[in-house]
Amino acid sequence: MSAILAIVRRDLLLAMRRKSEVLTALFFFIIVVSLFPLGIGPEPLLLKKIAPGILWVAALLSTMLSLNRLFATDHADGTLEQLVLSPTPLGLLVAGKIAAHWLTSGLPLVLLAPVLGIQFDLDTSALGILVLALLLGTPLLSLIGAIGAALTLGVRGGGVLLSLLVLPLYIPALIFGAGAVEAHISGLGATGHLSLLAALLALAAFFAPWATTAALRVALE
Repeated sequence: MSAILAIVRRDLLLAMRRKSEVLTALFFFIIVVSLFPLGIGPEPLLLKKIAPGILWVAALLSTMLSLNRLFATDHADGTLEQLVLSPTPLGLLVAGKIAAHWLTSGLPLVLLAPVLGIQFDLDTSALGILVLALLLGTPLLSLIGAIGAALTLGVRGGGVLLSLLVLPLYIPALIFGAGAVEAHISGLGATGHLSLLAALLALAAFFAPWATTAALRVALE
């Protein structure tokens, strides 16, 4: 645990020194979400209907903006090779890096979502479901994205390839996350969607660090 906490602390300190990268993703999320009410106009029923999909798509794209820096910087300065040679299992260190990525890229989106959701006339209970869905879904996005970032590490045009690899895998999270809020608004209840989202998160939390580790070892050979 001490090694994981050390990796998380290191990555958080590096993120604080490169605030522009973190703020770029946050401002992208805010701008994309805010443009839709301005473009569609003050129609509460329509805004409430499209709100879950817009917020989730914006969160998904915002997370993707920060995936390139997950391993690329450590690969460029040789830190990644040192992590591979460390006596601590690489899977645990990778889990720490994914946790730090979520803290800098996913958690801010969860905190901003209720404020932005007010623009779409969502009530308090719907905002609560939205936050809960994002709290389950954004770590899933980071876990899946880490696999794609490892597979495309050092590849020319890796950003485009990363998008092609990751976007299809993000679709279940998008469907269940946005569907939870839509089901709650329509009175059907969000329990089923949230349960499926939690199950996907549990599977990804178990398999993604080890899959990412295998991809990193292949990329470094």
